[in-house]
Amino acid sequence: MQRAKALTLVAMLVLIIAGGTAFFHAVEGWSWLDSYFFTVVTLSTVGYGNLVPATALGKIGTTVFIMIGLGIFAVIIQQFGSFAVKKREEHTEWLIARLGHHHKAAPESEQAEEAPPSANRDRPPQ
Repeated sequence: MQRAKALTLVAMLVLIIAGGTAFFHAVEGWSWLDSYFFTVVTLSTVGYGNLVPATALGKIGTTVFIMIGLGIFAVIIQQFGSFAVKKREEHTEWLIARLGHHHKAAPESEQAEEAPPSANRDRPPQ
């Protein structure tokens, strides 16, 4: 994943959490901590149910927040999942290339012997 893309996704997540926290603090009159807690619990779809919006604006705001926030949250999770899968594929390709190179480079008599750890200079991709 490109660094700029990752930073954009994290910034969007921070903004949606900050916006939700400020909204629920202002509309429902909850403390900053309760507003933040409700925002994160709602966004992550955990929904403990210990805090529930009481005002009409709070209820409407919650539904809008869920529609927008859950979409952003889902994209972030998907992008980081794709990044992890891509890194695993790169590592697997590196291993296959490394094993194939070692197999072709050494004669049969040397293949049975393992190279000492100091002789193994190749490193997997980071």
